[in-house]
Amino acid sequence: MSNLEPEPVVNEPALVIDRTLVLADLHLGVEFELALSGINIPSQIDRRITRALHLLHSTKAGRVILLGDIKHTISKISKLEREDVPRFLRALAELVEVDIIPGNHDAGLEYLIPRDVRFNVELHPSKGWRVADIGLMHGHTWPSSELLSCKYVIIGHNHPAIRLVDPLGYASSEPAWIRTRFVEDVFKKRYEDLACWANPVIIIMPAFNELAGGLAFNEASYDTLVGPLFASKAIMLEQAQAYLLDGTYLGTIEQLARLTSRYRRRKRSSRRRTR
Repeated sequence: MSNLEPEPVVNEPALVIDRTLVLADLHLGVEFELALSGINIPSQIDRRITRALHLLHSTKAGRVILLGDIKHTISKISKLEREDVPRFLRALAELVEVDIIPGNHDAGLEYLIPRDVRFNVELHPSKGWRVADIGLMHGHTWPSSELLSCKYVIIGHNHPAIRLVDPLGYASSEPAWIRTRFVEDVFKKRYEDLACWANPVIIIMPAFNELAGGLAFNEASYDTLVGPLFASKAIMLEQAQAYLLDGTYLGTIEQLARLTSRYRRRKRSSRRRTR
């Protein structure tokens, strides 16, 4: 069990650990908030369930781990969430065991978990949960010290994306995997005992729900990324490696930021010449 390796599912914002499927940032019920902003999209819960069940089938997974932000509203439960969240969890739990590590959007989630004895849905601490040599957490809190002795720590929370700019300056944003490390010195100052320190590889997962949007890491900074790990500069940002969902390696965040900045300057210069 200690030699398990996380394997991204090609072209999907999903990981497999042995026969366990990992998803992050489902944001079920986000359509309710979009409607308040004047963007009327019907509930996409059927599509979410179909996609999750397809991943279960294609990966032959016998278990699912959800890395937080199962629901979308932060401090309350919307009418849509009362309908969609139990329905989604029930669809998974009818087939496999479901483990949840709550995120910052999951206040009240315990009231939405199906209570039928036929369903095995377990809620874990928000500071993380260890499976063999892999630590899992949402990313809105500091990890438990137990996770710092893992080979990998997998988090969500920031919905990573990369803003791609062509030589003419036109841009598009694509969801991305981010692979990096913690900054040991930051943890030494916060944790009394780092005897467990294993310098884990950090994998930041893209959001499962595309309607939840994404943060372009190559245009981001420690000030714009969310959560205490980035606010405290406890995660290496510039040295982080970015990959598209199809596995294409794009380079480091520092390299991508430099490239994006160069294309933007070129586009501004071109506009000035054409005036």
